[in-house]
Amino acid sequence: MFPLTRPRRLRRSEALRELVRETRVVPSDLVYPLFVVPGKGVRREIAAMPGSYHLSVDELLAEAGAARDDGIRSLLLFGIPERKDERGTEAWDDSAAVQTAVRALKDRHPELIVFTDVCLCEYTSHGHCGIVENGHVLNDPTLELLARAALSHARAGADIVAPSDMMDGRVARIREALDGDGRHEVAILSYAAKYASAFYGPFREAAGSTPQFGDRRGYQMDPGNSDEALLEVGLDLEEGADIVMVKPALAYLDVIRRVKDEFRVPVAAYNVSGEYSMLQAAASRGWIDRERAMLEVLTSIKRAGADVILTYHAREAARLLA
Repeated sequence: MFPLTRPRRLRRSEALRELVRETRVVPSDLVYPLFVVPGKGVRREIAAMPGSYHLSVDELLAEAGAARDDGIRSLLLFGIPERKDERGTEAWDDSAAVQTAVRALKDRHPELIVFTDVCLCEYTSHGHCGIVENGHVLNDPTLELLARAALSHARAGADIVAPSDMMDGRVARIREALDGDGRHEVAILSYAAKYASAFYGPFREAAGSTPQFGDRRGYQMDPGNSDEALLEVGLDLEEGADIVMVKPALAYLDVIRRVKDEFRVPVAAYNVSGEYSMLQAAASRGWIDRERAMLEVLTSIKRAGADVILTYHAREAARLLA
């Protein structure tokens, strides 16, 4: 073939490289996760996640407006409660931080798509994602509490609720609760293939959700399994999920590709806190070029098959991509 075929011909300039680029990340692919806390005037950097913050509702509105100006169209809200208890009751409190933030966002920035994380781990005193009895997380009783939280978010105005607990059957129970309340238009983004990963460490600091005993391997997936991911995704789609997610992203790019090839539905991937913080730390030491590495990471996730990418890099990436 050589010298008739010379692949380098189309790499000679940035214009040529852009012309034949196979995979493109655009700002509308990105969802920006934010942590909302009670109070006013709170903008507190998270030590384990430099560049990410705990935000009170007023500060969150300002951050959302700036993100919109950068080209971001979608936000994901995590709530940090004023108090925690064994059942995580503030998760479905209509006056809690997330519900208050959703109403404020829909009033101030109605054009933004608002996702809400539906889980109990941020709200429970023990840090687990469900009701605990004799040291075990109970699946079926937890479903009722998750449905109550999702319905509370939907009534506040959330466009998409995102259950991240990994309880069996939770998508069906949430869909039933939403439809029973006339919330047929509210979509469900299911954390369908959520692995028991070491990459969640910084998030647990940000959300104060480290388990007080044991770990979450009894309900999150084993990192060695990918066939099981297809089972989980298939079950969630049967139960009514509109978008399915693989989490984390970078260590599970093969799973993202398998899910996309198998189901051909909207697939999300979460570029999680540990992945974010590793990049930030390496860049701060001068070991890597942060901007190039960030865009390379996001491109790899898109190339693997993700349609939606949840990333703490969203604003910076959007500005660069613009």
